[in-house]
Amino acid sequence: MKLLALRLSALLAILCAAGCGSRPKAALEDFTVPVYRPAYASGFEILGAEGLQSTILRTRTPWQGAEGEGTALCILRNGEETPADFDGEVLRGEAQRIVCMSSTHVALLDAVGAVRRIVGISGVDGVSNPYIAAHRKAIGEVGYEGNIDYERLLSLQPDLVLLFGVQGASSMEPKLRELGIPFVYMGEYLEESPLGKAEWLIAAGELTGCRAEAEKCFDSIPQRYDALRKRVAEAGSKAPKVMINTPYGDSWFMASRGSYVARLIADAGGDYIYRKNTSNRSLPIDLEEAYLLAAEADIWINVGDFATLGEMKARMPRFAAVKSMQHGEVYNCDRRVNAAGGNDYWESGVVHPDLVLRDLTKIFHPELVADDFVYYRRVE
Repeated sequence: MKLLALRLSALLAILCAAGCGSRPKAALEDFTVPVYRPAYASGFEILGAEGLQSTILRTRTPWQGAEGEGTALCILRNGEETPADFDGEVLRGEAQRIVCMSSTHVALLDAVGAVRRIVGISGVDGVSNPYIAAHRKAIGEVGYEGNIDYERLLSLQPDLVLLFGVQGASSMEPKLRELGIPFVYMGEYLEESPLGKAEWLIAAGELTGCRAEAEKCFDSIPQRYDALRKRVAEAGSKAPKVMINTPYGDSWFMASRGSYVARLIADAGGDYIYRKNTSNRSLPIDLEEAYLLAAEADIWINVGDFATLGEMKARMPRFAAVKSMQHGEVYNCDRRVNAAGGNDYWESGVVHPDLVLRDLTKIFHPELVADDFVYYRRVE
């Protein structure tokens, strides 16, 4: 009897150990449970599987023109295994050490309370984030696309690299795979909806195990944005005609009617002056057409690297007589630029479309906004 009891105890111990050590393994087709469906963003979704804690972050159109070329990152939790047939990137546990290839990634991580997890950045001196600036010596500079310091990057021991693509996949992909470093594309820059850009902070929250905090942070942004948009619409004020940008090389790029900037202008009660572009990207126009548009505009915004009206008039003498220049109605989104030229409008502005909208409303309808500018300033 004693021997039988010992054998039974041993068998139970083995069964218990086997049961405690095993985790259910799912197939890729099991990941159909919507963990998060964006309300405004079109470029990502988060999927889960019944009974599992792991999730898959899918990105649609990870770079411009990449329709149908989505990417996927599986975030494994609770000791679970990679789903069968999954051929994307795999992150084991939430990312604790992150390398950012864009300053907007810094803003997204900061919004969800995970900025301290950043160990490396491309162009770190151009980042405006206060935490990064205060800890500059502890943050690794990894270089730029086409000139990455992989030895430095590897020394940072990152769990994850946040990538972006412009005209195609990042050239970093093959080397990161060789080094065994997981990566994910963050496509917030491709979103045309101001709220859609900001909603990518939910993706940042999923990567870091802070999705609940991210959802709470994001929930208030559309509320503030829509409240101001509604106030502008109800005011019924005349919409000023708005010109944008300045020459870039020999061309003057004008955003499409459905673009991020055009939507912000409309929501702030402005009338974007260029109606020809119905594509999904900015298109160049010649200087003659740009002059005719500028001459008709009441207000001119986003004037590039011009610091003063005098500088604009000196470098573009033909435009000196247009009414926006004559009346001092020229504004630039460079109020928060650091010593290295990093512009916080392109960084934290992505996660604060409500504040960008408030600045533009103050420009177009100053009677509706008493607050000071955050990202914009009058060019004088």
